[in-house]
Amino acid sequence: MPINIPKTLPAVEALKQENIFVMDEDRARTQDIRPLNIIILNLMPEKEKTELQLLRLLGNTPLQVNITFLRMTTHTARNVSKSHLETFYTTFENINERRFDGMIITGAPIEHLAFEEVNYWQEMTKIMEWSKQNVTSVLHICWGAQAALYYHYGINKQELPEKCFGVYNHRIKDPTIKLFHGFDDVFHAPHSRHTTVSTEKIENNPQISLVSASEEGGAFVIMSNDRKHIMITGHLEYDATTLAEEYQRDLDKGLNISMPKNYFPNNDKTKQPPNTWRSHTHLLFSNWLNYYVYQQTPFEWD
Repeated sequence: MPINIPKTLPAVEALKQENIFVMDEDRARTQDIRPLNIIILNLMPEKEKTELQLLRLLGNTPLQVNITFLRMTTHTARNVSKSHLETFYTTFENINERRFDGMIITGAPIEHLAFEEVNYWQEMTKIMEWSKQNVTSVLHICWGAQAALYYHYGINKQELPEKCFGVYNHRIKDPTIKLFHGFDDVFHAPHSRHTTVSTEKIENNPQISLVSASEEGGAFVIMSNDRKHIMITGHLEYDATTLAEEYQRDLDKGLNISMPKNYFPNNDKTKQPPNTWRSHTHLLFSNWLNYYVYQQTPFEWD
């Protein structure tokens, strides 16, 4: 799919080198079609890395997709330039009267905080409430998934005795679910979090279903019964080296961190870790765009 993003976004050149079909605004205007409008609330500290990871995955269908990046106004990002945010990101105040076909809410490294202690939690809840009427389908990732479970369904996160950190096997509860079309019976996905959500509480909630889980990683994909909210507790969007970079970062900080499980060949951190989840990641994002966004969104919003 051609993704419509600004010409000067740093991710553009990397995407072109990977043969991802990137379309700028000028060419997009010449196509007489109804594009999908996707908004990404990027809460990750290294925003440019996350932009590239997500845009790569949104470039795999024949549909034209317009991308809007959203930032918080009640939080000052420290790992990205002010000019980058002002050039490529908008604020909720500027889009709260618009409607979008799909939305992605990323993770954030703030698990140690109670939700109400997060300095942008009030703004976050406004956005999640707005999404109920203004977005066809929302994909929540890691902390974003935990925030959605807490806000929409009253299920709080729980602290783990040690970090869930590595690449784990996952199984699908029901292979007929459209989100998993084309998936193998067992697939890999990376996790990097200090908290989890209760499988029992999810299964006892009549509004949601646990559709994929891991023996080591716990609940993985949770879906609302109306298919509007899809919550993923891991990081399928991660590059092959992302866990290694996080591991080295924590070692440099002097933190007591174990090596990510099932990741480095022979547990040797000097060896390049293989990406064993790439194909399923592309499938999941493609299935989400097709079945939960494109097939469900109205041609014209009322």
